Order: sequence, then structure tokens, then C-alpha cells
Amino acid sequence: MFDIDGSSKSGSGTILRLAVAFAAIKGEPLHIVNIRHNRPQPGLKPQHLESVLTAAKLCDAELEGASINSHELWFKPKAIRGGDLEVEIGTAGSIPMLFMTTLPICLFAKKNVKLHVSKGGTDTTHAPTINYLKNVFLRTLQRMGVNAEISVQKYGYYPRGMGEATLKVEPTAKLQAINLKGNVKSRYVKGISVCTFLADRQVAERQARAATSFLAYKNYLADIQIVNDTSNPMQKGSSIALWTETNSNAIVGADAIGELKKPAEVVGKEAGEKLASELSAGASVDIHLADMLIPYAALSKEASSYLCRDLSEHIEANIWLTEKMLGAHFNISKFGSIYKIEKLAES
Repeated sequence: MFDIDGSSKSGSGTILRLAVAFAAIKGEPLHIVNIRHNRPQPGLKPQHLESVLTAAKLCDAELEGASINSHELWFKPKAIRGGDLEVEIGTAGSIPMLFMTTLPICLFAKKNVKLHVSKGGTDTTHAPTINYLKNVFLRTLQRMGVNAEISVQKYGYYPRGMGEATLKVEPTAKLQAINLKGNVKSRYVKGISVCTFLADRQVAERQARAATSFLAYKNYLADIQIVNDTSNPMQKGSSIALWTETNSNAIVGADAIGELKKPAEVVGKEAGEKLASELSAGASVDIHLADMLIPYAALSKEASSYLCRDLSEHIEANIWLTEKMLGAHFNISKFGSIYKIEKLAES
């Protein structure tokens, strides 16, 4: 049995999500305590609970302690079956975070997986936007042999959520390595600026103009798709995701989310600033993709490496957990202001 202390390292929900995924993949029971111990409101919140319940459905796991605000959980998985699943979050909890919990499990399923999630948030704070997941995360994973796609039926934002999206995954138990060198900067940026029931205020256009203007100041040429969405009459909102594919075959991205009393121009400029900061550092992946890739590098038997501008608490937590649960071995070195993350090949 895996015994995990959720207060270790970042003490965040990331430890819970990955621990559940790794236990399902390894087919071994998990006991985790101090769930989200270092967060302002510790324990299982609705989005974390739904991630656990969805993971359990994929592998017919037995659960104990799976309730709101629980600080302790037992997860006893069986074979990963796959198939079609319907999931309802019921709050503005992040759909992308639920997808990130379940995607590694789906890769080891007996058959294709179609996971349809409703009544959640596609674009919320403290989580990647759905368009970042589609255009940066999944496109990068394709280079590791992951065949997965996301479609959005309804965009959803804080506080009501009511978003809806579908993840489709083809199992592939043998993941390829990923090796990304420092970027040779591309000057061409792509993006998607979305607003839901805010077309009358030209929110999507204003976000895109602000991002384009800032990036032009930094000598980048941006082509940003405008989406005036009407899929969700229950919750207005907006987001913008930007990305560029560098000459070293890496994808670097950034995003930002609209909020009440936060002008669209501020949202767009924020995304542009984030992307420009990542590109100027000379890294091969942005700081968020850097931690998101660790589980997949660990699940590959081959050696992987990439560069990032900093070591976040999520990077450190993810490496710690993959070494503990999967037996992977990582090495971190620093060259100037850049960190190189290496997953060593299995002997």
C-alpha cells in the first residue's frame, strides 16, 4: 500500500490528484492523509472529490473517506476499464484539473475513454484554462505518443460554473520520451480570446487587442482568434490563451482569466506579459507545463529533459511523488538562470 502524507512539499491538491492516478496505474491501494494540508481550506473540496470519484469509476476502486472536507482517503483500485463516463461537478470547480487527474489513468485503460464533464468551470483561477490545455498541454503530449482531444460544449466561469467539456483518450501504455532544448524564439504567437455573453462589450476583441499590442511592443506578431460565445447563458465570463511553437519544436504558452471589475485590456496584457516573460527566459516550456509534464516523463522508460525558468512548488512536489510512487529518478541542474529537468532512463 502507498502511504502518502498530503502535507509534504506543496501540500496542495496536486499531490492528491497524482497520488490517486499513480495508484490506479500501479494497481496498488493508496492511503493519503493531511489532504491539501497547506491550503487555506484543507481537505477535499467538490472539485477534488469529483476527481477522486471519477478516477474510482475508471478503475472500479473501493473508497473510504471520500466526502467533502475529508482529510484522509483510502483508494483501492482494480483494473482500469475505460469506456464512456458522465461526470457532474456541480460548482465552478475546474474541469481542466479533473481532466489532468484522469488523463494518466486513461492511457492505461483496456479501451478508449470518453469522459463528459458538466456543471463545472472551464476557465477558473488557480487552474489552466481549457484552451491552454488543448493548445499547449495536449499538443506537447502528442509528441510523447498521447492521443487525446478536448472539446468544449459550454464555457464555464466562477462563481456559477455550468461549463461542459469532453475528453477523449486512446490508451497507449508505452509513452515516448520528450527532449526539448532551449527555445530559438519564434516571433509568431497564436491565441484564442473567448467571452461568453459579453459580445456587446467587445470583451474578446479588447482582450485580443491588448495582448497583440503588448506583444508587438516586444517584437512578436500575434494572430488571436476571437470567440464571442453564447453557449452558457447562466454565467458570463472571459479568458485568453496564447502560445507559440519555437524553432526548437517546443510549445510555450500562457493564459489569463477575466474577473469582475478587471478590464478586458488588463486580462489581455496580463497574458501577453506572461508569455513574453517565458520566452525571454530562453526556456523550452513555460513554468506551468514544466510541472504538468513530470508525470508523463516519469511514466516513460526513456530519458526525457526540458528547460524551465524556475522551480515551482508544484515541480518539486510532482518530482517527489513520482520518485516515491513510480520509482522514477530525476536530476535537476542549473545553467545561468535556467533549470534543466531530466528524467533518467530506466536501466
